[in-house]
Amino acid sequence: MKKLNDSVAITLIIVSGIILLSLMGMFYWNSLNPSNTISSSGYATIKTMPDIVSVYFNVQTYGTTSSEASDENSKIVEAMKNSLNEGGFSDEEIQTQGFSVYPEYDYSKSNPTITRYVAVHSLKVEMPADERSNIGKVIDSGVNAGAGISYINFELSQERQNAYKAEAIKQATVDAKTKAEALAEGAGEELGKLVSVSTSDFYYQPWQIFASSTGKDTVEAREAATSITPSEQEVSASVTAVFKVK
Repeated sequence: MKKLNDSVAITLIIVSGIILLSLMGMFYWNSLNPSNTISSSGYATIKTMPDIVSVYFNVQTYGTTSSEASDENSKIVEAMKNSLNEGGFSDEEIQTQGFSVYPEYDYSKSNPTITRYVAVHSLKVEMPADERSNIGKVIDSGVNAGAGISYINFELSQERQNAYKAEAIKQATVDAKTKAEALAEGAGEELGKLVSVSTSDFYYQPWQIFASSTGKDTVEAREAATSITPSEQEVSASVTAVFKVK
């Protein structure tokens, strides 16, 4: 009988513990997901002038082996960098965007065969927007070395992107709270504490002022880059916020 009573006692303790844990879980879940809440979305857009201009190049070479294609590519890139360095550009202003080597196949036969290897190196040369008169020098350095020009953008530097992104998110959050307060007031309620807030979108698009289909439109590229005056660019953000209702 004693063993039976002990078993019953242990069972009651276990059941009580499970019930307690369940109640605690329900309380925690309800605290995170209160039913009496208001959800709102906030938006903000900031306009700012671009602070850099970037010229993008594409270096494409071929070879009977991957090493041969890669070596030929390296020669062009090295010549381009040397020319840019001589023109006053630092290595930090010459950035690799991507590099790849891949085979090309002849599919005309039953068993495809490799015809050659292709090496592609994408580079970007950036400079302050107020120094865009040097774009001609950049274009010449790339094209004369054997690179093809891809496009030219007015852009925001990463530092400025980060700063305006943070500011846009802050303003969007304030907008979301203002809307939530109006919703609560309209419903005859009072807005409570913030439950959650998340960024649902951030938008920034560089302004492309020139794009080449051949990689050799040097005259058009110079004219576009030096004749077009940069205008304000938009940095926007949106957030979703959830508040308790008192």
